This record gives sequence, C-alpha cells and structure tokens, in this order.
Amino acid sequence: MNILVVEDEKRLARNIADALRVDSYNVSVAEDGLAAEKQLREGHFDLVVMDRMMPRQDGIKTLQKIREKEDSTPVLMLTALGQTEDKIQGLDAGADDYLTKPFEISELRARVRALLRRPEKQIKDVLEYDSLVLNCVQKEAYRKNHKIELSATEFRLLEFLMRNTEIVQSETKLLDHVWDQNYDGLSNVVAVYVRYIRNKIDKDFPHEQPLVQTVRGLGYKISI
Repeated sequence: MNILVVEDEKRLARNIADALRVDSYNVSVAEDGLAAEKQLREGHFDLVVMDRMMPRQDGIKTLQKIREKEDSTPVLMLTALGQTEDKIQGLDAGADDYLTKPFEISELRARVRALLRRPEKQIKDVLEYDSLVLNCVQKEAYRKNHKIELSATEFRLLEFLMRNTEIVQSETKLLDHVWDQNYDGLSNVVAVYVRYIRNKIDKDFPHEQPLVQTVRGLGYKISI
C-alpha cells in the first residue's frame, strides 16, 4: 500500500515515513500542499497523512482541492491546533481523522491501520496486468500461474509499478517510494532492481509480452 506524507518539518516527516515503512508501506513525502497535489496527480495512494499548517498551501486548502476532484483517498490530518473548532474545520473540509501534535508514533500507526481497514475505501489486494498477478496480502507474484520468487525490495518495486501501470516513474520517485534510505544521484540501485524484476517477470517468460519498459531519460513503467 502507498502512503503520502505531507509535512514541511523535515525531521518529523522522516520519522513518520520511517515508522510507516516498518509496517511495510510504500511511503512518499511532500513538503507542502502544492507538492502533494502534484504527487496525487501522478501516482496512486491508499492514504494521505497531511499536516494542516504548511507554507505555500496549507492542509485545509489542499484537502478541499482533493475532495473537489472527487478523490476519496483517506486523509489523516495532523495539526498543532487542538481546539474543537479547528478539528471541526478539518473534518468538514474532508479529513477522515484528526491527530493533534505532539503525538506518539504508535498512535499514528494505529490510526493509519484503522483508516486502511475502512470498507468504503476499496483497496486492491490483488493486482493484475496482462498475465502478471500480484497478491499484495500474501506478497506473492505469478505469471501464467507460475510463482515468481521476489525479495522484499523487488516486491515493493513491482507493486508500486503495478499500482501505476502505463505511467512512467522516474528513478527519484521510485527511490522515494520503495527505498527507506537516501541514495545519492550517482546511485544505480533503481536500474539494478529494475533489471532484477525484468529478468524474473519478462526474460523467464519468453513467450509472454514484455511488461517492464524503460523510457530513456525519464524512467520505468509496466506497460505493453
């Protein structure tokens, strides 16, 4: 599952992202509302954890714009404003839950789990594209009913690409979503792991349509 953390305090954003990655979520970080809008347009997210007070565009305005587009992605609002009227304003703008700063990371993780369990948010547990099937609960991949052995990192990479089929993902975005460490711009870790999954889902099935595509200078995608 993919979670977007929108928080301008870099240390807090990093702590939240690290905690959620421990629970095996793919996490991206945006530093303000405008950056969050861009990421939501370009990718799929199952939940947004968003600060209320941010530069350029605050959380309330961002949330209103998300809901105006009929985007029902669950949103957990974070704020230092603890007054009842502040919480009501956030909920009225479309927030699904509200957490007042300072908070315990364990409580945030619990609220995230609760929001992702809500039945009205239909999250795909099984992803299918062409003859490739990914079971995100069992962490298993199959092609033509043959099981494909993937490492945890390979699975996270493939899951993110499968949740965003036919959309080119840059190396920077893949690093943000899949890896929980910062890599310098010279690192080829993305290319290496793309090659790993290409070997397993394409080269090992020579009679099937290749799915892992490289778009030179831009990134990678799952596409026919």
